[in-house]
Amino acid sequence: MLLAIDIGNTHTVLGLFEAGAWLHHFRIETRVGRTSDELKVLLAGLLGHERLSIGKITGGIISSVVPPATGAAERLLESVVPGKTLVVGPGIKTGMPVLYDNPKEVGADRIVNSVAAHERFPGGSVVVDFGTATTFDVVTPKGEYLGGIIAPGLALSAEALYRATAKLPRIEIVRPARVIGKNTVASIQSGLVFGYAGMVDALIGQIREEIDFEPHVIATGGLGALVARESKTIQSHDEMLTLNGLRIIYDRNQ
Repeated sequence: MLLAIDIGNTHTVLGLFEAGAWLHHFRIETRVGRTSDELKVLLAGLLGHERLSIGKITGGIISSVVPPATGAAERLLESVVPGKTLVVGPGIKTGMPVLYDNPKEVGADRIVNSVAAHERFPGGSVVVDFGTATTFDVVTPKGEYLGGIIAPGLALSAEALYRATAKLPRIEIVRPARVIGKNTVASIQSGLVFGYAGMVDALIGQIREEIDFEPHVIATGGLGALVARESKTIQSHDEMLTLNGLRIIYDRNQ
């Protein structure tokens, strides 16, 4: 059984893969102060709830954009996995050339997403990941990481409005009934949900003008499904995209 760990700025996702399918996946808060022992207890509890055992884990791979949290996850895997733990980064075989000016600047999660997207859509793709940041990653039909876009995420924007203004409230990010809000909460929700859908559509249009292929646009991330329903350019949504990319990269390094 493979344990894949994706450490994001806000949440960490743990996925268990066996016999060609994802058995379970769990989302927990990313907390830099956690030790490997704490993570092991937490993992054991999550697995126990699903009647699984840590002893069944035979492989592990980590993708992380939070370096201070990576070490504890590595030590966790080293304590439960009988082989070498893989951490996505320099020296790992991804099968994807990175055409960034400095390839080391590209977040591991963005490469992992791109690998998974190219596996599903080999004719070229754009991955829109709605996480702490909203990122766009362009993958060519040759399987190259061409580059991308980084914008503030929905939750980050909502929190910034709350913290930087005197009267605007903290709100739940859900679709409002209409674009023209009739109260403050609905007005903020409209700006976030419909505004981000419009941003996605505008940027995808500009991306298409700069490339010579027709990409499949796929959304992922915690709020991806919400925005995908309002976007005119997002063609599919896959909440398991990052975990599938980790599985593919793990297999390529065996």
